[in-house]
Amino acid sequence: MKIYRRTATVMALLILSLAIPGLSTGQSDQDSGGGTTQIDSATPGVHDFDFLVGQWRVHHRTLKERLANSHEWIEFEGILVNQPLMGGYSNVDDTVFEKPGAPFRGVALRSFDSKTQQWSIWWLDSRTPLGPVDPPMRGGFRDGVGTFYADETFNGKPVRTRFLWTKITPTSCHWEQAYSPDGGKTWETNWVQDIVRVR
Repeated sequence: MKIYRRTATVMALLILSLAIPGLSTGQSDQDSGGGTTQIDSATPGVHDFDFLVGQWRVHHRTLKERLANSHEWIEFEGILVNQPLMGGYSNVDDTVFEKPGAPFRGVALRSFDSKTQQWSIWWLDSRTPLGPVDPPMRGGFRDGVGTFYADETFNGKPVRTRFLWTKITPTSCHWEQAYSPDGGKTWETNWVQDIVRVR
């Protein structure tokens, strides 16, 4: 597990360096003006994901088929470990999905833009280790709810994807993924996670 977490962190930083122009993982502690680049705790939004740092047990429910009028759900357990990166401007999840007959792992990488006060989220999946990496989900938190969107393709057709973070407490939280085939007019929730802190 420790070796995998180190590997996940290296992969996450590499993707950040490729995805965000001008970013260097070997960045100095000082900027060009001589000041420090330490996190500004007063920047709105930069602490949005602090609640997720630590180790969690996750109960997953996923639709057996997406955008097919399916009402059959598959349930399984998992483990999520989150750690901050880049002084708090980024964080990464190392996740184990204990799906019956087809377990897999994934890495969620998040990066905060202080100018737009928005987060971008990338996904690495052990089932498709050669990629490609999908466009990032983008969004933020308002009134305790995190909402993130991206435009993707599913089965060769364009879909709008939405993440929701809700019911956030120090020991639990709730996450959902939904697809919209009509540009956001209607949504089908296809993945639900109930997340409980282990430590």
